[in-house]
Amino acid sequence: MEFYFPTELGEQLAFCSAAFTALAGFTMMFAPGHAFRLLGLQVQEGRSEGYGEGRSMGGFYLGFGLAAIMLAQTTIYMAFGACFAMAAFARIISILSDKGSNLVNYLLLVVQIVLAALPLLYVFGFIQT
Repeated sequence: MEFYFPTELGEQLAFCSAAFTALAGFTMMFAPGHAFRLLGLQVQEGRSEGYGEGRSMGGFYLGFGLAAIMLAQTTIYMAFGACFAMAAFARIISILSDKGSNLVNYLLLVVQIVLAALPLLYVFGFIQT
């Protein structure tokens, strides 16, 4: 089995979006403490359930990113982009409703918009060769 790297620019960008997500998921899954510090989160003293949630979310990101890389089909990239678009929408709701107007939330919003846009632009044909 050979490693597949796309030849079209649009698919390469969608591939990179999935690869970044898989890398972020790997970090969250195997180093949740570092990921939480980077995001400005902390686990309550004496309660380690937060690490379980972080590892679980990291596993989801890792699995979805790897699935998109391995399957490399437009429907998978569409689902990938749609999920990140909804995550970006949820972050906007949080910024407006939860008094979450801070630099970290705005930076993560930009990251989520880019992670959503790259695969969706490829799927809908806006990025060609």
